[in-house]
Amino acid sequence: MVGPLRPQFVLFGSSIVEFSYSYEGWGAILANLYARKADVILRGYAGWNSRRALQNLDKIFPKDATDQPSLIIVYFGGNDSMHPHPSGLSPHVPLQEYTENMRKIAIYLKSLSKKTRLIFLSSPPINEVQMHETLSGLLGQLRRTNEACRIYSEACLELCREMNVKAIDLWSALQQRHDWLDVCFTDGIHLSHEGSKIVAKEILKVLREADWEPNLHWKSMPIEFAEDAPYDPVGADENTPINV
Repeated sequence: MVGPLRPQFVLFGSSIVEFSYSYEGWGAILANLYARKADVILRGYAGWNSRRALQNLDKIFPKDATDQPSLIIVYFGGNDSMHPHPSGLSPHVPLQEYTENMRKIAIYLKSLSKKTRLIFLSSPPINEVQMHETLSGLLGQLRRTNEACRIYSEACLELCREMNVKAIDLWSALQQRHDWLDVCFTDGIHLSHEGSKIVAKEILKVLREADWEPNLHWKSMPIEFAEDAPYDPVGADENTPINV
């Protein structure tokens, strides 16, 4: 522990989260923007599904922690949406169970403290052709489709509307870019810098527009040791295409 104590923003999810500092990813973008304002903490676990996340939730977010996060950004769904393998050895989680797991995760995280805010990310699309070209040799036949991602994305969004949890429709957001298939992925599944810029912009839009008190958008938060020269990350305006 080092001080002064800052608000904690936790990124919690599977490989889309674990790799969010790679390739100038969306986690790195947020960490840059929130320098001297909040600590962006990575809790990403490649290969995890909502079932595994729920089983370990109290270990990652203990209720007796001295200080609880101000913001938790949650992503699970891509692995859950994989088609089941005949052997049963697959991260696949049936849609109904996935929805209930995400409901339980939201309820638990909301209970951590009155100040803890949530944003859920829905499953992003995939480039099936690129995925098979780059990953099949390493992982064998991949039972993942863009259509399955859409179904699980919609289930997540519907749950969030029901529970009044902020949510971002990544499946649609990435596909708004006309060349998304060519530029948004490193391997057909995981996000490139261009894909991550879209994710970061969507997160910042939610933070800017949320009626939360205090406001958690980076421009609204105090700077640590603010008597120093004014600090503004180079090009760090989410309306510009350079960084976010």
